[in-house]
Amino acid sequence: MADNQNAAVEALTEAQARTELARLAMEIAYHDARYHKEDAPEISDAAYDALRRRNDAIEARFPELVRADSPTHRVGAAASDAFSKVAHRVPMLSLGNAFSDDDVAEFLQRIRRFLGLEDAEPIEIVAEPKIDGLSASLRYEGGVLVQAATRGDGAIGEDVTRNVRTIESVPKTLAGSGWPETLEVRGEVFMRRQDFAALNQRQEDSGGKLFANPRNAAAGSLRQLDPAITAQRPLAFFGYAWGEISAPLGETVTEARQNLEAWGFALNHPTETCADLDAALAHYQTIMTARPTLDFDIDGVVYKVDRLDWQQRLGFVSRAPRWAIAHKFPAEQAETILNRITIQVGRTGALTPVANLEPITVGGVVVSRATLHNEDEIARKDIREGDRVIVQRAGDVIPQIVRVIDADRPDRGAPFESLTTCPCPLETPALRPEGEAVRRCSGGLECPYQRVARLKHFVSRDAFDIEGLGGRTIEAFVEDGLIAAPADIFTLQERDGQDGAPPLAEREGWGETSAANLFNSIDDRRRIDLDRFIYALGIRQVGQATAKTLARNYGAAPTWKQAMLEARDDPEGPAFADLVNIDGIGASVAADILDFFREERSLREFDLLLDRLTIEAVAAAATDTAVAGKTVVFTGTLEKMTRNEAKARAESLGAKVAGSVSKKTDYVVVGADAGSKARKAEALGVPILSEDAWRDMIGDA
Repeated sequence: MADNQNAAVEALTEAQARTELARLAMEIAYHDARYHKEDAPEISDAAYDALRRRNDAIEARFPELVRADSPTHRVGAAASDAFSKVAHRVPMLSLGNAFSDDDVAEFLQRIRRFLGLEDAEPIEIVAEPKIDGLSASLRYEGGVLVQAATRGDGAIGEDVTRNVRTIESVPKTLAGSGWPETLEVRGEVFMRRQDFAALNQRQEDSGGKLFANPRNAAAGSLRQLDPAITAQRPLAFFGYAWGEISAPLGETVTEARQNLEAWGFALNHPTETCADLDAALAHYQTIMTARPTLDFDIDGVVYKVDRLDWQQRLGFVSRAPRWAIAHKFPAEQAETILNRITIQVGRTGALTPVANLEPITVGGVVVSRATLHNEDEIARKDIREGDRVIVQRAGDVIPQIVRVIDADRPDRGAPFESLTTCPCPLETPALRPEGEAVRRCSGGLECPYQRVARLKHFVSRDAFDIEGLGGRTIEAFVEDGLIAAPADIFTLQERDGQDGAPPLAEREGWGETSAANLFNSIDDRRRIDLDRFIYALGIRQVGQATAKTLARNYGAAPTWKQAMLEARDDPEGPAFADLVNIDGIGASVAADILDFFREERSLREFDLLLDRLTIEAVAAAATDTAVAGKTVVFTGTLEKMTRNEAKARAESLGAKVAGSVSKKTDYVVVGADAGSKARKAEALGVPILSEDAWRDMIGDA
């Protein structure tokens, strides 16, 4: 759940936005796992996709607050242990989302800004239907299918080659000629609507499990351990994108699609190459109108920059390309009764009101709870217990209440009272920092609710990702005294059955196999990359991107800890200066990091985890370039690339981009109208490079 999620983005303060982004990230991670890894989503596609609208809008308004655990930095879910793993040579990333015409217009403006294009420069866009299926990657060598994999977490997928070979629309040998020696075709495995209906009828006739929707049926069918079962399922494949290739597919997306079709791949239609924004939006309306008549499910339209050389320059952010976006269809709404308002305590102590609803189906999903965000939002909408309300699964992982529809009834309940204390047993005052709409419990890690929420975050998919240790299991283990802190997870097996407690295998709902599987899952996570470890700690404002930045800059967990202790103890010293000088950190994030290292309980847990785990440094983006490991500062107006493009290029070559100049800066790249940073570099004797000199150094001249 997220704080302030229903408040207008333009009305959010920086503190409110920071809180909102932090909570959004945690909740979206849960639903990512349900959708990608378990093939059992708890929310509709429209609801989940609409979730990203608010996140993207806040990030656009507060770019300095973009977090590593933001949905914009995360892809899919970890591959299942039931299949062999496949490392994607080119990451399989997801897409950013647009939910309005204005969002699409801003997408095009971002492209112009990044590439430094004039307003008159046309940007042709390929607009294609977004298939609601399971992403897959097919590798061909010499024109022959040799491997197929799911997307997984974007870096590692599942080997489903034997299953994919059973799909009739997948070419086993490429047709025509002119295809690259190595060709990795990407697209969606899906099930046509009439085939889905027929499959469910067969399942019902045989007493088997009915599938909720075609996407779940396709995902479950593709991920069968027995290819014979997959062969009995009516799966299809659209191949419209690519990963690793040994030769270009063309100069544009349009040309590449034509080649893919000539080589035997079915494409996602109707697709149009659009000359401008108006044409792209018109095609969106065309596809949305045609949606009921299509024989496959779609949930939006994907826009891609047609020119592949521009795609190359635009590159990627953490989880998505800059050159593409998904324009999602509107979410669904439903009417129900708000029975009761309760309070939930998050891992940072945020107190969030929750509407407990009369269960209602919204977009094919049964909804019984909805976020109320904060007391200001409750007052603004005048939401009360007993109200009949409109619920929407859009913009929030759990649904939100859009409005009250019977506010004039005479027997209406009393207005919601302001939060004054935390519901936790500590009964601590609810603190409301100036400028924030959210109140917080001041109990810290002594608050049992915060401890449980932090444990859930610790084992979540983008953190330690411990299979079998979900939210309900965490709650049960804490309640029964099996775990109280993250380090306890890694002694669970050695303590199993001690102190008179029954062994895990004898607990209700468990058995020898499930207990052994959990212990094996825990053992598999005793070795973890530093960035995931940092993210798992649950430090406020430290998401995946920030965790990766910290890992790259400090290299090892003990080194990071020592630097943070020095920065904590001496805010005027070099360690603190190094921290706030990291591009993307700043004073606010630094303060939250150092607050973590001020808590004695946090430090004890940190040290216990160091003793029980092997924490590996994150490999640098590149190590064999002229600027790998160097710290670079850009200042002034660059002429041949935008500042953002220059930073992205530097980081791709293994350089560290800093926001200010210090003695540890290796190079300062100056453009026109360079100011104080150039003067400081000169005073410190830091090498100053012109844009041309920099491009020559990195081989872009």
